[in-house]
Amino acid sequence: MRAFVFPGQGAQVVGMGRELAEAYPAAREVFAEVDEALGEKLSDLVWNGDIETLTLTQNAQPALMATSVAAFRALEAEGYGIQDAAFVAGHSLGEYSALCAAGALSLADTARLLRLRGRAMQDAVPVGQGAMAAILGLDFAAVDQIAREAAGDEVCQAANDNDPAQVVISGNKAAVERAAAIAKERGAKRALMLPVSAPFHSALMEPAAAVMAEALARVEITAPAVPVVANVRAAPVTDPAMICQLLVEQVTGSVRWRESVAFMAGAGVTEFWEIGSGKALSGMIKRIAKDAVTRNIGTPADIAALKG
Repeated sequence: MRAFVFPGQGAQVVGMGRELAEAYPAAREVFAEVDEALGEKLSDLVWNGDIETLTLTQNAQPALMATSVAAFRALEAEGYGIQDAAFVAGHSLGEYSALCAAGALSLADTARLLRLRGRAMQDAVPVGQGAMAAILGLDFAAVDQIAREAAGDEVCQAANDNDPAQVVISGNKAAVERAAAIAKERGAKRALMLPVSAPFHSALMEPAAAVMAEALARVEITAPAVPVVANVRAAPVTDPAMICQLLVEQVTGSVRWRESVAFMAGAGVTEFWEIGSGKALSGMIKRIAKDAVTRNIGTPADIAALKG
């Protein structure tokens, strides 16, 4: 069995998706449709811009989705499609890419939702007040306990359960720094402050969750062609109302990626195709499901290799 998985923020690079757009009309059409939906040439920023501007949350989120969906459309042009997957899943914003690929959201709606999500997440907390840190070498339970201890009267929580030895914490800057220090005292190999502009997937994102609840209520969500393994449940979902609810919960809730991959592997998935920019998810997957086969689909050469 196979699953298609879609990357989240941090995978962005200038030039991503350009070779796909040059090689596949269907991929080129994805970028054109996203440009039209947003009323601007996001594709020009993706292919010719500077990494600082592309990395702004409001740009990175729709740009990464467009690249993933373009890669998926290129796959379809070569005869691979959603029918070849038992599940789809995505890391944070990648869940929107997964839903779009599975037909639950239109491409135009997905682009507009992610532009809004990026802006709302950035606006929720003044720059400098929030932070995130990656804790390496401790499991989720240990990091979750440390975050709770460090919080005090502030917010600090385990935001991303990425793999057995990588957990990201998020919250008020001082609390995250306290947690990072405690983690090192308790045996973490590293505790790295992340270069992000807001404390994603924490209770501080509540204003953004309210914005997304209102926006999601206005778009049509249909049942996906295959189940989507939702970040906040680490379980499959197909009901449109539940998908809507979980996307709202995802803004403040933990990304349960380790459990999501473990669920899919336990359900019989042996092959994970990471569709879009980068290879971060593949590395995590290999640390979660050691026998799994991973493939990266981000360029025409990647697609050609499938036939090799």
